[in-house]
Amino acid sequence: MIVLMNDKLIRREEAKVDIEDRGHQFGDGFYEVMKIYGGKIFTLKEHMDRLERSARELKISLPFSREEIEQKVKELVTENGAEEGAIYLQITRGGSIRQHHFPGAETVPQLTAYPFSCHLPEKEQQEGVETVLTEDIRWKRCDIKSLNLLGNVLAKQEAKEAGKFEAILHRDGIITEGSSTNFYGVKNGAVITHPVSPLILNGITRIKIAELCAANDIVFKEKALTVEELKDLDEAFISSTTSEIIPVIKTGEQVIGNGSPGPVTKTLLQLFKQITP
Repeated sequence: MIVLMNDKLIRREEAKVDIEDRGHQFGDGFYEVMKIYGGKIFTLKEHMDRLERSARELKISLPFSREEIEQKVKELVTENGAEEGAIYLQITRGGSIRQHHFPGAETVPQLTAYPFSCHLPEKEQQEGVETVLTEDIRWKRCDIKSLNLLGNVLAKQEAKEAGKFEAILHRDGIITEGSSTNFYGVKNGAVITHPVSPLILNGITRIKIAELCAANDIVFKEKALTVEELKDLDEAFISSTTSEIIPVIKTGEQVIGNGSPGPVTKTLLQLFKQITP
């Protein structure tokens, strides 16, 4: 495998990371996961927009220009002959003696990226999934795609141990999102999802779903759903870069709608597949 280390494409076994890298010691960095369809990176612009935003929010300077990063990740796809899958790209504040405050200007941010295989969950897309419902214990800047994912990891592990696909998170009875997905309810044909705020990540697939709704006369409401309102939903679904759109047929002990994927979810999945390369 060929990986990207800063601005160099090298073999994976040659890649080295400083033991005092702040991403390693503090989670002091951010990342993006970009889907590859037919050898091309899907929604690269949107991912780069969010990458730049994360950098600004964490006060980390991009080590290269946006144009240079875009060109290098494209080369990474080509060099690996990656037709399907995804790219993981990470930027940290860099390697420095361990101290909590930011290091000086001599510390250079570090960029790494590599391709990985990921298969679309087609069975789950067609049949729907069950999820656990658990408290959202994450920090209050979930809008930044930072490396601080321990709360997400614990929630995902809870789902795995319960034999469920995903964990749906809530704060004080308000549903925020999934451990690695955005969450949506459907009521009377309208799609309802948590407003963009520091409590959720504005997913790239979420952005595309909003655009698809607008273009196809589907009402898209940014409104906080409560755990209590789950019982009144007609449908529910989750979305992410690697899983696209997946119906949710049960959350916790609550069956959603009639317990099968609903028409609005199916329509959005079909529309989404039409815009992927």
